[in-house]
Amino acid sequence: MGVRAEATPNPNALKFTTDSLIFEGDSSISVMPGDTSEHAILNDLMAINGVDNVFGYQNFITVNKAFDVEWDELQPRVIEVIEKYGY
Repeated sequence: MGVRAEATPNPNALKFTTDSLIFEGDSSISVMPGDTSEHAILNDLMAINGVDNVFGYQNFITVNKAFDVEWDELQPRVIEVIEKYGY
Protein backbone atom coordinates (compact mmCIF):
# COMPACT_ATOMS: atom_id res chain seq x y z
CA MET A 1 0.00 0.00 0.00
CA GLY A 2 1.08 3.58 -0.48
CA VAL A 3 3.67 4.85 -2.91
CA ARG A 4 6.47 2.52 -4.02
CA ALA A 5 9.63 3.82 -5.65
CA GLU A 6 11.23 1.48 -8.18
CA ALA A 7 14.54 1.78 -10.02
CA THR A 8 14.55 2.06 -13.79
CA PRO A 9 17.37 1.37 -16.27
CA ASN A 10 18.03 5.13 -16.21
CA PRO A 11 19.80 6.09 -12.94
CA ASN A 12 18.27 9.56 -13.21
CA ALA A 13 14.69 8.20 -13.25
CA LEU A 14 12.57 6.52 -10.58
CA LYS A 15 9.13 5.01 -11.12
CA PHE A 16 6.61 5.80 -8.37
CA THR A 17 3.73 3.31 -8.36
CA THR A 18 0.48 3.45 -6.38
CA ASP A 19 -2.32 0.97 -5.74
CA SER A 20 -4.83 3.48 -7.12
CA LEU A 21 -5.45 4.78 -10.62
CA ILE A 22 -3.93 8.26 -11.02
CA PHE A 23 -4.62 8.80 -14.73
CA GLU A 24 -7.64 7.37 -16.54
CA GLY A 25 -7.55 6.14 -20.12
CA ASP A 26 -4.87 4.66 -22.30
CA SER A 27 -2.86 7.81 -22.97
CA SER A 28 0.38 8.67 -21.21
CA ILE A 29 1.19 12.19 -20.09
CA SER A 30 4.64 13.78 -20.27
CA VAL A 31 5.61 17.16 -18.88
CA MET A 32 8.90 18.69 -19.94
CA PRO A 33 10.56 21.83 -18.55
CA GLY A 34 8.49 24.90 -19.42
CA ASP A 35 5.33 22.84 -20.01
CA THR A 36 2.24 22.56 -17.84
CA SER A 37 -0.29 19.79 -17.59
CA GLU A 38 -4.02 19.62 -16.96
CA HIS A 39 -3.03 17.30 -14.08
CA ALA A 40 -2.11 19.35 -11.00
CA ILE A 41 -0.08 16.48 -9.51
CA LEU A 42 2.33 16.60 -12.45
CA ASN A 43 2.65 20.39 -12.21
CA ASP A 44 3.39 20.11 -8.48
CA LEU A 45 6.07 17.49 -9.17
CA MET A 46 7.65 19.71 -11.83
CA ALA A 47 7.78 22.55 -9.28
CA ILE A 48 10.14 20.53 -7.06
CA ASN A 49 13.68 21.81 -7.40
CA GLY A 50 15.73 19.11 -9.10
CA VAL A 51 12.90 17.48 -11.09
CA ASP A 52 13.68 17.62 -14.81
CA ASN A 53 10.57 15.99 -16.32
CA VAL A 54 7.74 13.61 -15.46
CA PHE A 55 5.81 10.87 -17.25
CA GLY A 56 2.49 9.50 -16.01
CA TYR A 57 0.40 6.52 -17.03
CA GLN A 58 -2.48 4.88 -15.16
CA ASN A 59 -1.08 4.06 -11.68
CA PHE A 60 2.50 5.33 -11.92
CA ILE A 61 4.59 8.43 -12.43
CA THR A 62 8.20 8.30 -13.58
CA VAL A 63 10.26 11.23 -12.37
CA ASN A 64 13.50 12.20 -14.08
CA LYS A 65 15.90 14.25 -11.99
CA ALA A 66 18.63 16.69 -12.86
CA PHE A 67 22.10 15.14 -12.97
CA ASP A 68 23.40 17.14 -9.99
CA VAL A 69 20.57 16.13 -7.60
CA GLU A 70 20.66 13.04 -5.35
CA TRP A 71 17.68 10.71 -4.99
CA ASP A 72 18.15 10.70 -1.20
CA GLU A 73 17.07 14.34 -1.18
CA LEU A 74 14.50 14.21 -3.96
CA GLN A 75 12.62 10.94 -3.38
CA PRO A 76 10.94 11.96 -0.08
CA ARG A 77 9.71 15.21 -1.61
CA VAL A 78 8.25 13.37 -4.63
CA ILE A 79 6.47 10.87 -2.37
CA GLU A 80 5.13 13.74 -0.24
CA VAL A 81 3.52 15.37 -3.29
CA ILE A 82 1.99 12.09 -4.50
CA GLU A 83 0.64 11.31 -1.02
CA LYS A 84 -0.80 14.83 -0.77
CA TYR A 85 -3.14 13.83 -3.60
CA GLY A 86 -4.31 10.77 -1.65
CA TYR A 87 -2.27 8.06 -3.36
